[in-house]
Amino acid sequence: MNEKLLSYKEKITSYWTERTANQKKYWLIAAIGIVVFVSLLLFFTTRTNFVPLYSNLSVQETGQIKETLDSRGISSQVSHDGTTIMVPDSLVDNLKVELAAEGIPNTGQIDYTAIKDQMGFGMTDNEFRVIERAAIQTELQNLISSMDGIRQANVMITLPEDSLWLNAETQQATAAVILNLNSGYTLDANQVRGLYHLVSRSVPNLPIENIGISDQMFNSYLYEDDNTSSILSAYEQQRKIQKDIERDITQSIQQMLGTLVGPDKVLISVSTDIDFTQENRVEQLVTPVNEETMEGIAISVERIEEAYSGTGSEPGGIVGSGDEIPNYQGVDGTEESEWERSEERINSEVNRINREIVESPYQIRDLGIQVLVEPPEGMEELPLEQQTDIAQILATIVKTSIPVVDGLELTDAMIGERVFVSSHSFNGKVEFEEPIQMGIPTLMYVIAAILVLIIIGLIILLIKGRKKEVIEEETTSAISYDIEDLLGDEELSEHEMKKRQLEKMAKEKPEDFSKLLRTWLSED
Repeated sequence: MNEKLLSYKEKITSYWTERTANQKKYWLIAAIGIVVFVSLLLFFTTRTNFVPLYSNLSVQETGQIKETLDSRGISSQVSHDGTTIMVPDSLVDNLKVELAAEGIPNTGQIDYTAIKDQMGFGMTDNEFRVIERAAIQTELQNLISSMDGIRQANVMITLPEDSLWLNAETQQATAAVILNLNSGYTLDANQVRGLYHLVSRSVPNLPIENIGISDQMFNSYLYEDDNTSSILSAYEQQRKIQKDIERDITQSIQQMLGTLVGPDKVLISVSTDIDFTQENRVEQLVTPVNEETMEGIAISVERIEEAYSGTGSEPGGIVGSGDEIPNYQGVDGTEESEWERSEERINSEVNRINREIVESPYQIRDLGIQVLVEPPEGMEELPLEQQTDIAQILATIVKTSIPVVDGLELTDAMIGERVFVSSHSFNGKVEFEEPIQMGIPTLMYVIAAILVLIIIGLIILLIKGRKKEVIEEETTSAISYDIEDLLGDEELSEHEMKKRQLEKMAKEKPEDFSKLLRTWLSED
């Protein structure tokens, strides 16, 4: 056996010694790779993979489960600040079933099953109320904790005591809720309202105003009904519209005056009064066709003309006598009389206009513009002419922005009250330091030029050396003659031998001979 081992050893040693250095290096790299691969394979196949058994636990629950697992000899790990316990992957399913059968985790919470288990003749009313309150708190905590973004919830309820008197006022319950939210999570208004309604409807006689909700950072969440939220949203919308209008006017004025006096030499403030009322009205108007004469179009005309001349009373009797006045005896006239009667009846048509008007909101009722201009250098204030020009520009903007109401336009005096132009130096203006331009020193240019020259010289020397090697190789190949052919049978000295060799080369290969001469001359 030993002889076989020695023979194997000698074979391996001889094989190793016969290998070259590169082959030995490759063998070493292959051996190291095989060792690393086997080590990783053993590590991943034999290690224990831990997976979460329970998550989002309290510290008490984690300690209880950890103690139970340790007593059974099962390895476990605790992570996420003690809220998650992890066990080997192959045991997680069986452990969930076994621990659930044993009632683990058991943190002392009381649910509605406790009332059923402890119901009997020996339970007093006080015990029942205590268990009932604890059960309500537990169920509320479980419901709230199941909501998105809420890790855990604690609920404390105070129930009123029943009064023995019928005329006593009904007491109200109170509730306090502490939420443990996930990191970076905040509750919106809908979720807060949902929490308030959930707690209020889960506890008898618990109004919303008796509920307090806060998170682990002591941030209180107040109840806001839909009407309040709608009012706030309408206010925010109107405020945004007003700011947008003021910003647009400010930007247009800033662009115009900034071009005139400089962008950093003018400050503008715009204040507006916006009418957000939306009016829907119906107008039924009757107007004449001809507004100058206030007349309409004649549809039908009826004219009656009567005339009488003769003796006696007028046809039809004397006015104010006979049948017109009872018990009055009329007297027939005997004198000559004349009379005329003319009557004209005209039916005219007028313009009848029915209008349904819907006025859009967001109308500017009033506008004020204040402008401060910094005078040029060496002047205390801006020239009066420029101030007047600026005031006229602003007056035009005010006049075109405010609508005409009831046909009354703004007068120049009214526009002047809404425009203010002043010229002062800006003492509080922030001055920014000009960035220092880092120039490249002249020495850097000189050094860069020297480096470029050195690189070019090295390249030239490299090219020349390469050419010299090529010429020497060609010369050596050209003059490789058989020395014995030159000497023959006579013994010649070295100098004579080189001389004859060069003569023969000059006769047979003059080009190679000239290259050899150029090489010798360049060396000299």
